[in-house]
Amino acid sequence: MADKEASVYIIDVGSSMGEEHNGRKESDLEWAMHYVWDKITSTVATGRKTATVGVIGLRTDGTRNELGDEDNYENISVLQEIGQILMPDLRSLRQKIQPSSTERGDAISALVIAIQMITKYCKKLKYRRKILLLTNGRGSMDADDIADIAKKINEDEIELVVLGVDFDDPDYGFKEEDKDPLKAKNEEVLKNLVDGCSGVVGTLEQAIVELGQPRLKSTRPVASYKGQLTLGDPEQYKSAMCIDVERYPRTMVAKGPSASQFVHSSDLSNGHASTQSSATMLPDGDPLGAGQTAANPNGLTSVKNARTYQVIDESAPGGTRDVDRDELAKGYEYGRTAVHISESDENVTKLETKAALEIIGFVPMAKYDHYMNLSAASQIIAQRTNEKAKMAISSLIHALFELEDYAVARLVTRDDRSPVLVLLAPEITPDYECLIDVQLPFAEDFRSYRFPPLDRVATVSGKMLTEHRNLPGDALTEAMSNYVDQMDLSTIGTDDEGQPTEYMRMEDTFSPVLHRIDQAVRWRAVHPSEPIPPPYEILTRFSKPPEDVQSNAKRHLEKLVSTAGVKKGKTFPPKLKGRRRDRETVKPLSGLNISSLLSHTPRTKQISSDNPIPEFKQLLATTEDPSAIQDAAKQMASIIKSHIAHSFGDSGYGRAVEEMRVMREELVELEEPEIWNVFVRELKKKVLSGDLGGERREIWWELRKNGLGLVDRKVSGLSAVSEEEAKEFLSSR
Repeated sequence: MADKEASVYIIDVGSSMGEEHNGRKESDLEWAMHYVWDKITSTVATGRKTATVGVIGLRTDGTRNELGDEDNYENISVLQEIGQILMPDLRSLRQKIQPSSTERGDAISALVIAIQMITKYCKKLKYRRKILLLTNGRGSMDADDIADIAKKINEDEIELVVLGVDFDDPDYGFKEEDKDPLKAKNEEVLKNLVDGCSGVVGTLEQAIVELGQPRLKSTRPVASYKGQLTLGDPEQYKSAMCIDVERYPRTMVAKGPSASQFVHSSDLSNGHASTQSSATMLPDGDPLGAGQTAANPNGLTSVKNARTYQVIDESAPGGTRDVDRDELAKGYEYGRTAVHISESDENVTKLETKAALEIIGFVPMAKYDHYMNLSAASQIIAQRTNEKAKMAISSLIHALFELEDYAVARLVTRDDRSPVLVLLAPEITPDYECLIDVQLPFAEDFRSYRFPPLDRVATVSGKMLTEHRNLPGDALTEAMSNYVDQMDLSTIGTDDEGQPTEYMRMEDTFSPVLHRIDQAVRWRAVHPSEPIPPPYEILTRFSKPPEDVQSNAKRHLEKLVSTAGVKKGKTFPPKLKGRRRDRETVKPLSGLNISSLLSHTPRTKQISSDNPIPEFKQLLATTEDPSAIQDAAKQMASIIKSHIAHSFGDSGYGRAVEEMRVMREELVELEEPEIWNVFVRELKKKVLSGDLGGERREIWWELRKNGLGLVDRKVSGLSAVSEEEAKEFLSSR
């Protein structure tokens, strides 16, 4: 379980914090808040009620704290009491944290208030306590009691961090020129205070630079298997090996935060108001009554999904009938039929197994192909409190290492789980020993594809040629080899001691997608309308080869290009991938078109409403006449409108959406986007005006969700609709 946390941020909002210094294009407060918002939003993202935050404003225009009646505590305001902070609190804080019009306010007194807040909230309970003071050091400070304050901080085990705007930091290599004497004195006072309580003081520039360093989330280890590792059958042989072990993940794909579906409350039609808002928008997910969505600051309403099951029933309205899930039966496809297996017989398809990890053999390391790894890696250790098991598994690990062998084992993580084969590899380090396991494929999992060899060409007669126009010669092979050697990344990096090392170490390579999503979400939480900043440099560092490597390899690349005879090809304009009707048709010498002679398709064909999609595709495939294409589109449009107008509730909406998707794709491929745009504009008017059998607005939400709006220039170069117009068409009411 994660530790309980109580953090208090003291933010200097004095009038001098609203000024710009040292060539920055933003005020000191705006610059400093980059760090504060990053830390607070990271706390909010955890979603834990035990991760609490409080905020104090220093040098504010007013005074709002419990000690405000005493001397030296004026112009200090508690902006946020300690507690779980949510989205509305973030937006409220952003409005409150603005530069004031005063320079009065004592940072040391603000520390006393922060200590009092933590003591009152945490009492004697076990908390991780932290105070962060962010100031430019330009206000007055009373340093008479810093020794007693440092003693109190140590007694309460509070971590104190002081970040100063343009504070001198020899370790980081920053020194402000022409420093104000008062600021220099205050820096010395704060450093003495921090030294007395084992805290940290630094310059804000270093803290902001380090924001780009991704923070790795520590995960609690969860055992995937706890049981015995056996060699032999212990039930039959006393000499069988049995070791109590535990299995934990070693590598696992880190997934980014998933997005939930919401809709703006204003988008809901009458009678569709939500009764539940997102838990991230209101404390504890308090339910709101219909029509009370205004209490939600974002106007968002959660979306609930519902699933229905239908069967064909000619006697039912619309030709389909809804059935309950309990009425469904499971069946396995067998050829063109389905084999029904009842619930009482369902166990016959399951393999009864018992949880076990059984070694079934060994394989030399040199004979194992690493492409056989089928899964992420896990690690197997001895039972934590079992000294005998630790000694036994250590003996097995060293035996495998010395013999240069791998073990092959059968693994069933839990009773009645499917068995898998795993490969056990020994790992020995100065700090620990363990077995690394990866899943092995069964025969059905292996894909063996045969490709022609790259170093020879087989002729029709079966002769193998080693010299051919499609095979590289010695000069080309040497040129490619030299180029690859120049692009080697294994030694161009440098370690902390300046020694050559690999360029892309795993611990320095972070997932760009995962951390970019996290950066964008945290920024948007605080800045709802401002553009999202570009990704951090550390996330894009490895998206291209290093510049020095490219420059060193340029000469070899040019040699490779000239040796291979690479020439620049023609550039074709985009959006010309459709089935061009104006292309020249190859005519047979006899003048007879076999396809037309064998085709029994009439020149004009009516599309059936029972099977519109295949017939629409067939009709378009057998014509090149623009008028025939337009006629087919009109028929399809009429069928779609009919399905919507005669739909019983929303039973026919899915069919209509699929028909529209096919119609749109076919017309785009035939380079007739205008036919589709005319149709969808007309359909929208009829839907919103109620001309298709009454209230049918729900079908419009389905079209918006599936992106079935206007075809813009980005989709088809022949469209006259801009991207902005297409977005407006879908978002408009």
